[in-house]
Amino acid sequence: MSTIKVMDEILANKIAAGEVVERPLNVVKELVENAIDAKALEIKITLEDSGVKKIVVQDDGIGMDRDDATLAFSRHATSKLKNLDDLFNISSLGFRGEALPSIASVSNVHLTTSKDEIGTSIIINGGKLEKIDNAPLTKGTMIEVTDLFYNTPVRLKYLKNLYTELALIVEYVNKMALSYPNIRFILINNEKTLLNTTGDGNLLKVIYAVYGIDVTKKMIEVNGENDDYIISGYIGYPEIAKTSRNVITTLVNGRVIKNGELNRCIIECYHTYIPKDKFPLIVLNVDVDPILVDINIHPQKMDIKFSKFDSLKELITKEITKKLKEVLLVPHANIRDLNTIYEVEDSISLNTLNYELDGDEEEEKVKVSSPNLEELSFDFDNDSKITGAKTEEVVDNSSSEDNYRIKEMIPVGIVHKTYIIAENSSGMYIIDQHAAAERINYEKVLKALLENNYQVIDLLVPIKLEYSYDKVIKIKEYMEVLKNIGIELEEFGDNTFIVRSHPTWFFEGYEKEAIEKIIEIILEKGEFDKEKFIYKVASTMACKMSIKANDYLDLDTAKILLNNLRRCDNPFTCPHGRPTIITYSNYDLERLFKRVMN
Repeated sequence: MSTIKVMDEILANKIAAGEVVERPLNVVKELVENAIDAKALEIKITLEDSGVKKIVVQDDGIGMDRDDATLAFSRHATSKLKNLDDLFNISSLGFRGEALPSIASVSNVHLTTSKDEIGTSIIINGGKLEKIDNAPLTKGTMIEVTDLFYNTPVRLKYLKNLYTELALIVEYVNKMALSYPNIRFILINNEKTLLNTTGDGNLLKVIYAVYGIDVTKKMIEVNGENDDYIISGYIGYPEIAKTSRNVITTLVNGRVIKNGELNRCIIECYHTYIPKDKFPLIVLNVDVDPILVDINIHPQKMDIKFSKFDSLKELITKEITKKLKEVLLVPHANIRDLNTIYEVEDSISLNTLNYELDGDEEEEKVKVSSPNLEELSFDFDNDSKITGAKTEEVVDNSSSEDNYRIKEMIPVGIVHKTYIIAENSSGMYIIDQHAAAERINYEKVLKALLENNYQVIDLLVPIKLEYSYDKVIKIKEYMEVLKNIGIELEEFGDNTFIVRSHPTWFFEGYEKEAIEKIIEIILEKGEFDKEKFIYKVASTMACKMSIKANDYLDLDTAKILLNNLRRCDNPFTCPHGRPTIITYSNYDLERLFKRVMN
């Protein structure tokens, strides 16, 4: 007697549901995608208890006749793929034909739909067809899913609390609304409306509905194309960066996707504009020929593979970088009225004297004299010296005012030996002297390092490094890589290397630790990104070289610092992404002192 048998259809659907339907979010996702594929212009999602008790998705799409409505609950039944060629040219959101039977196998489902002259009502409980009947003729489809996981109590037990489940659904619906601004989305939970978009095709209005007015005012439209890809959408100012990477919304042909490589490309565009633990707010759609992408990777259809990804990366980097350089990124002080007490809320506090900076060295004690701004330079060799302290070396009289991203600022005072107060015709500025000096030094050092404008030190007394034999074998493989960045190793016995030379920009007294750290990175990753390493080195060096908070500056020295800052490619943030400068416009000042009341 044969021991191999074909599974019962309900059992097969429950197994499939284990991959397709993990929580209420998955039900909402599958039903919303079906509604979009049905050409709906309005989609209403109504939840009870975050969808655990009930999920209703109603649309005004093309609907189904009785035969299609019945067949839709059969496994692998779909209208979106006809043959193998269609699999390589997918333009719809759904295509597997697994969602509805999987949902129906672990819940109670009531479907009402109409297409022609008569409506259809279907009731399925736990995967079993209970009833088919006529229904009133209403445009589109409504699917009601109740008692999710009632027959799979283990799955129900491991659901998160209702707040978590609701948050996941809200996040998804928000992203779908951003993906399809031409569709009206309504989301209701326990009779409370959480989202209601207009559906008029204006993406900025959807951003307003999702994120609010303050974010909407600080979004920059971006568009670009090359031979393979077209990108469009909005990118946020660095000052509205968030702590969650979920604010990066990436779409491919309208489909919300999560692709780590694509996200890293976007985040790298904001390098030094935002802190390393924050993420830019982005809504970016990529239009591409479906043949260049593969979405048939996972049942959730969230991951995607790109052909010619380098072409897409180049386009995104070019367009986002260009937009960030076009916009004045000096954040305005955020002013709010609390019983005539006005507070300035920004990422720095004027009342804090000794704050900690990520990656920065501990602040030195107050200095009694103004430092010579030669401390802002770094001597790589005898012929190549970064710009020194003298005013005539800093100010480029041949450059017009239009070439600078910030107007000239005249320093008028210094607060707490940390913040420079400056003014011009536009308003008042507060500049963090350490952050400004860091930015200046960072760009100077980085330019020199990227041009390989540095020397190597030959050591009189070599540095000795010992490793286990397995690591020795791996290090031998990357000795040429190390040599390319100025570290020359030589074998010295079975498990020992000696360092004959290293770059001049290693910090004195920390040479061995720096070399060991570089080797550790190479052994862990199996590769070494020289350019990324140089960016990190430039950032660290800039911090060590720069004047600190509590270092005394006179106004003449402060003026030199501000002129240097204006000449930077990105004068708005330090290498760690913190702001160098905030501003009060003339209007802000007049509001503070009640000279204007609106």
